[in-house]
Amino acid sequence: MLFAAPMVTVELTRHLYTFFPHLQGQAIAVEALTIGQVLGELEKLAPGIGFYLCDEAGRLRTHVNVFIGNDMIRDRRRLSDGVQAGDKVTILQALSGG
Repeated sequence: MLFAAPMVTVELTRHLYTFFPHLQGQAIAVEALTIGQVLGELEKLAPGIGFYLCDEAGRLRTHVNVFIGNDMIRDRRRLSDGVQAGDKVTILQALSGG
């Protein structure tokens, strides 16, 4: 019997749609067991988003925060935080300026 990863929904901040406009207005749902897998599935939908969110070593960039529900993920290096069916993953990019 094959095991299917749970389906989770992903929400992005509006600013990310500037760089990945084809994702805007569509429901984003991916099969994944961890945040790392969520980002990997996002990369398939929007090539380049993985490098936009993570550095060369695969760690979240300092200006990016990821939440599962209302809880910020803990593992920003390996992205090993687990997700469950029905979870909402929110990806926020902090903006700064003067």
